[in-house]
Amino acid sequence: MANHTEPDIGPGGAGRGAVAAAPGGPGHGARKFEQGGELAAQVAGHAGPYPTFHGRAVSWVAVSIMMAGFLVGAFALVLGTHGPLWWLFWTGAGITALGLLIAFATNTFEDWC
Repeated sequence: MANHTEPDIGPGGAGRGAVAAAPGGPGHGARKFEQGGELAAQVAGHAGPYPTFHGRAVSWVAVSIMMAGFLVGAFALVLGTHGPLWWLFWTGAGITALGLLIAFATNTFEDWC
């Protein structure tokens, strides 16, 4: 091919974007990627600057209550024989509101900070 050029070959024969082994050998948790002459370290299995577990148990309980209330309300709209079961819909709305109040009272929305 006449227009084909060879890729940039860096030190050690690694081309641009190639993976260079970290100290300690492959599979020891850290890899380095060469991109544009800069090296960026990446820890294998870590998806960013966030911890692997978000939230407290009380936050998960509040969210679970809200989801249960939403599902009760949704089923109430579908399961009625001659239209929605409004009493069950409003019960689901109340359960959802209760979960939201618990979320506000326990400061659930600050778990991500």
